[in-house]
Amino acid sequence: MKAQLLAACAAIFLTACSGKGSSGVTPAPQFAAEVTRTSYGVAHIQAKDFAGVGYGLAYSFAEDNVCMLADSFLTVRGERSRYFGPDARATKPLNGEYGAALDFMDLRNEDSDFFFKGYLDIARLREGYAAGSSEIQQLLRGYAAGYNRYLREHGARLPAACRNAAWVKPISADDVMLLIAEKALHATGEVFAAEIVAAARDVSGNVTLAAQQGPMDAPPSGKPFALPAQGAMASNALAIGKEASSNGRGILLGNPHYPWTSTDRFYQLHVTVPGSYDVMGVSLGGLPLVVIGFNKDLAWTHTVTKAVHFTTFRLQRDGSDPMRYMVDGAPLWLETRTAAIDVLQPDGSLLKKSKAFYFSKLGAVMAVPGSPQGQGGLLVLGDPNRNNTRLMEQWLAMGRATSVQELKTQLGRVVGLPWVNTVAADRNGGALYADASVVPHQGADKFAGDCLLLAKLLMFDGSRSSCGWDRDDDGTPDGIFGGAKAPSMLRSDYVANSNDGYWITNARQLLVGPTPLGYSPLYGPVGVAQHLRTRSAFIGIEEMLAQRGRVGAQDLQALVFANRILAAELVLPELLPACMPSPDSLLVKACTALAQWDRKADLDSRGAVLFREFWNSAAGLAGIWLQAFDAADPLHSPRGVAPVAIPAMLAALKDAALRLQQLGVPFDGRLADFQVEPRNGLRFPIHGAIGDIDGSYNSIHMAGALGASGYERVTWGTSYIHLVSFDEKGPQGARPARLRPVH
Repeated sequence: MKAQLLAACAAIFLTACSGKGSSGVTPAPQFAAEVTRTSYGVAHIQAKDFAGVGYGLAYSFAEDNVCMLADSFLTVRGERSRYFGPDARATKPLNGEYGAALDFMDLRNEDSDFFFKGYLDIARLREGYAAGSSEIQQLLRGYAAGYNRYLREHGARLPAACRNAAWVKPISADDVMLLIAEKALHATGEVFAAEIVAAARDVSGNVTLAAQQGPMDAPPSGKPFALPAQGAMASNALAIGKEASSNGRGILLGNPHYPWTSTDRFYQLHVTVPGSYDVMGVSLGGLPLVVIGFNKDLAWTHTVTKAVHFTTFRLQRDGSDPMRYMVDGAPLWLETRTAAIDVLQPDGSLLKKSKAFYFSKLGAVMAVPGSPQGQGGLLVLGDPNRNNTRLMEQWLAMGRATSVQELKTQLGRVVGLPWVNTVAADRNGGALYADASVVPHQGADKFAGDCLLLAKLLMFDGSRSSCGWDRDDDGTPDGIFGGAKAPSMLRSDYVANSNDGYWITNARQLLVGPTPLGYSPLYGPVGVAQHLRTRSAFIGIEEMLAQRGRVGAQDLQALVFANRILAAELVLPELLPACMPSPDSLLVKACTALAQWDRKADLDSRGAVLFREFWNSAAGLAGIWLQAFDAADPLHSPRGVAPVAIPAMLAALKDAALRLQQLGVPFDGRLADFQVEPRNGLRFPIHGAIGDIDGSYNSIHMAGALGASGYERVTWGTSYIHLVSFDEKGPQGARPARLRPVH
């Protein structure tokens, strides 16, 4: 595989033996890998088998992230309270480095420990991996061995953040399984982690289950139920096919908007098992394989899907026994799982605490404020990702695919991706979009009938088996949709996704699903307005194709960094003429700055900060659009400013101007001076804007609100940029420019 890399700066050979045999001869290494570091520290891992891949990958990742990785293992083992006490929360990143706080849940250590101990089922995970491929089993064992070797060799001189820490300790393959399992729960179990822990009963000391009256009911709160917020991270993906590419081969742009720190930060690497697997790309937070990458024939990327990956169910309790529930009139017992944790006390001693968690055949019992399940009911979470061990099998199969057609087949065969879409291009000029993620098998008919009890919670009637998840006869795992019933599109011009639904995958062919009911509503709605970031993407590629006919990799790089602010293009033409005659001198000054602004979020753009502060407020005003959304023209609607909305929008602009004035931020200040990433005493200017709300394709989310020194510290946004094209020799990768600090 050809890759444009600079000269290697270091190479090491890692081997591990299991001791001498009975003959006294040292056996061949059980684990062996060659690790080469190239420019910017990128690790290239070559091994004869996947045990060696895991070995080299874990060692390399620990070299760069040992404190974060050790803290991650601490979290998934449910041991945070043992070392940091019950009330603290997971470690936040400091100065852009090290942090184990999860982006999808924020719990006290004690609640986090109980969640992972009570919700994850290591016995089921072992069974799942044992039933899978030998290669993934090798990978898990090798990963544990590689991490443990790193600790043996470097444990006495770890970074200050975890030096001499008792919680940095060897791991087993079980710990690697738990690490992977945590990633699978981002859009399901972790969304409801607090509610699952709230339903567990304290069984510490001499308290027994028999002495309690079954699972806790949620306390009435008097507040309407609201679905817990899911992670807001995002991504862009664009695949160009042979009819639209400059050389008739595929091009892929992967632009994930993911954390710049913490356990979901991407890690760039290249993995080779000669004759079996040769992929370059990134892993996610230390996962032991490439998750976004390319081989000699195919490049793929992921975006967080619009699909919902859980449902909830209302169970009817058996009035004669609180540990039983009724399905089709017959009683079933709740399963009880007891989780025990050690909790550090102020005097340094450890207190043992235990909770009982309850599970029905449909999922874990939850306690939700407001008791949406009603009197005599239990609310449970149906989570098809709880014991999903197929995700590593899925990424392994993806890395071996040689075309988009083969990739589509492998996605439908394994169905292991927990919460992402896939967009891909191949060297023959094929382009693919597929939402082959793990989605509960609830068809549109279940939503149209009386099975759905509470739409805002996706709560179905669990007292009737006919309202449960369906099963296919095509080998797809029970209870989830297979590839044949999931949205997908193969094209020879282009496909794209920016976290909106599958409906607009190509502006020239809307994807509505099979007749008469379409795809399951769990995959997301059709015929609805799209985010401005999605509209900006499709407008941009359609404009390029209209101007050039065909595009190359350099055009896609220009698209991702165009930094156009679509919201400004939509509202300023009507707003500024209404503003300039105003007798309010402050408002006129603000409008003058916006009139002179280039309507971009480039480093030298002057006025971008003012517009952002204005639009973050104005976008939420009612009735602002002159032209309503038109499903026949989703790229260009809604648009224009309704005359009746102009006074409220001008008031929002004046509020923004007053805020900047109070902070001492000039209306025409350069974005480079006010959007920065501080590292080691330097300020690195960052271009780009928010994304969904303002239409910037290049999305950057800052840690806090605007202050006197601007927006500081990127939490997540444009990160690993994956721009791959193909020629007759193989894949070609583009390298974006590096950031440079300002003083």
